[in-house]
Amino acid sequence: MKNLRQSFKSLTAIVLLTLIINKSMEAQTTNNATKTKLLIHVTVGPENPTKAALAFLVAKTAVEEGHTVTLFLAGDAVQLIRDNVLDNLTGLGTGKLREHYDALVKAGVHFYLSGNSSKARGITDADIANKPVSFALPNVLVKLITESDRNITY
Repeated sequence: MKNLRQSFKSLTAIVLLTLIINKSMEAQTTNNATKTKLLIHVTVGPENPTKAALAFLVAKTAVEEGHTVTLFLAGDAVQLIRDNVLDNLTGLGTGKLREHYDALVKAGVHFYLSGNSSKARGITDADIANKPVSFALPNVLVKLITESDRNITY
């Protein structure tokens, strides 16, 4: 009888430990499932194809995981919106820019281009026609930064 009680106590302890571990794992899963609002600020352009494609790849991955993503392109990065750059830029190990861009557009992601950077680099309304793109001044970037949960800069 004593062995039976001891076995029952051991079994009870195992069951309780299993329940505690399961609850802990559920809490972890719930925390990991929290979706965030990301701003990805890109300043590298065609001169650094690997890093430029990486920024779009990370954005695409975040969208695929259910996060809300906005991209702000500034400096040389505004050139990434040109069709000839989209079609020809491939990063080493980071993929084709066009594929990432198309997936982002399909997911409803909006792109902002620095108006000053665009003007300095000859980006015009024709370059952004029929694209989910807006020219924006620094105050828009500041607003996007303050409204997002996380900011990533490339």
